Amino acid sequence: MSSGPETVAFLGASTGVGLSALKHTLATGRRCIALCRNPEKLSAILPATSNPNLEIVQGNAHDVAAVSRCLQPSSGALVSTVVSTIGGAFIFSKMTLDDPEVCRKGMVTLLEALDQLRRDGAVGKPHIIICSTTGMSRFGRDTPLAVVPMYKVLLKVPHEDKIVMEDLLVESEEEYTIVRASLMVNGETTKKIRVGIEDPRTGRESDAIGYTISREDAGRWVAENLVLSRDGRYNKKIATITY
Repeated sequence: MSSGPETVAFLGASTGVGLSALKHTLATGRRCIALCRNPEKLSAILPATSNPNLEIVQGNAHDVAAVSRCLQPSSGALVSTVVSTIGGAFIFSKMTLDDPEVCRKGMVTLLEALDQLRRDGAVGKPHIIICSTTGMSRFGRDTPLAVVPMYKVLLKVPHEDKIVMEDLLVESEEEYTIVRASLMVNGETTKKIRVGIEDPRTGRESDAIGYTISREDAGRWVAENLVLSRDGRYNKKIATITY
């Protein structure tokens, strides 16, 4: 746990799961810092006049200096939590991402920034939450059989990137939770979210196999269970979320 104030840093919160998690976290009055390449995009959604606890930092999640500005908002203390939902745009004509290493580079940058800040005297151990995807478990199938071919072919490149991202975090000495969401759709629902838990070293503890979950609902689940309540069941574990 960080010795700093209750401040949450968001990397990749302009859209999707990250934006949803940010909105739900802000609603509780916590201080939030969001790193954005285009701050105007986020400020148009969450204007400063109605979100005084939000600080938007301009920069790229692959830039150590920019990430560091989000991780240490006050002298000496690191943020309490980091939520990273960065990702690339999928190019269907090439069956790949616009940046095939976007997630792994983001994790390398985050870990390097934390290391440098601590060497310079910063204190604290933020809980790092990253958004990944189903279809990558080393302990058996975690998706419906019908979607396995699509995951193996269409999503091969982004999955390879996320596997490296996950492994880097697991092998670090940081506190973390990896969230593997099933296939993302738009909209907010009242559907019940099912959760499976996997230990990345010892295997599956419980199953939750499903087809989809909305970005809005996934972000809300992240905020409620990992940022706001910090459910200890998910510490250094992989949480699979689906309908």
